[in-house]
Amino acid sequence: MVKKRKRSESGQVVAHPKKEDAASERPVRTLLGWKDKSQVTDEVEDNNVASPIFRNKEKVLVTCSRRISYRYRHLMLNLVSLLPHCKKDNKIESKETKGATLNELVELKSCSSCLFFECRKAKDLYLWMAKCPSGPFVKFLVSAVHTMEELKLTGNHLKGSRPLLTFSANFEKDAHWKLLKEMLLQIFEVPKDHRKAKPFHDHVFVFSIADDHIWFRNYQISTHHNESDKLPRGGLDKMTLIEVGSRFCLNPIKIFGGSFGGPTLYENPFYVSPNQVRALEKKKKSGKFAKKVKAKTRRKMHEMSNPLEPDEFADMWKD
Repeated sequence: MVKKRKRSESGQVVAHPKKEDAASERPVRTLLGWKDKSQVTDEVEDNNVASPIFRNKEKVLVTCSRRISYRYRHLMLNLVSLLPHCKKDNKIESKETKGATLNELVELKSCSSCLFFECRKAKDLYLWMAKCPSGPFVKFLVSAVHTMEELKLTGNHLKGSRPLLTFSANFEKDAHWKLLKEMLLQIFEVPKDHRKAKPFHDHVFVFSIADDHIWFRNYQISTHHNESDKLPRGGLDKMTLIEVGSRFCLNPIKIFGGSFGGPTLYENPFYVSPNQVRALEKKKKSGKFAKKVKAKTRRKMHEMSNPLEPDEFADMWKD
């Protein structure tokens, strides 16, 4: 037989806990750890007060054109290894619409800057450096290229460590150099809280201006000390710099106001294209050949105008 329920048990209503009351809301995850919801609401409400923590979210897209030579491809890969906050993409066809293609790629990769290596005639290398999507955009001619594999220098540093950036005093001379300094600073500076970056500095990027060209060098910061005798903080006298590589030289051609286009802000008056340099070298070589031909014709005319007198002893031994 089935037992009947007591009225006291049936009359009481059991209060089940709701899901919302039982499970607490999950905090927001940031680069610095977990954050409480109360802190998030306080930051949203207080928009006028600046955040004490500044996060650099710079990401650089590095790509190249098709039919690039192996030396220039190795240079691009060296830069990829030096910049842990960059993203590498496939090669892009060199067409008239490559500017729009690059803007679309930068947006798809959620980057804020772009370094595009364009190779022409398998000889000349051009570097397109742009801040997306609003600009500016600079076009360089790259020369004096030496990769890490070619140099085989003794310097070495940890991959992914954050570099120190140093600029020569010439960058404060003119307005276009100041603009280039700011672009180089934003693109080559590794963010502090990036997931692929190491939290210390052990090498230096050096940008210097000589003959209206920007020269790039990479040095390792070396300290000679033992475990027992540690280097004191700020002991710069005991630190030395050892070059790691790679090396290259940037000759600015034009600065544009937009991203891969826009109005021309600056044009280098001292720029000479590599095609003109090669044409001048050919003219010099053709001038040497023309001088030789003129010398031969001058010698023949001289011999015809001044014939030699007949030798009276020429037929003496024929008998």
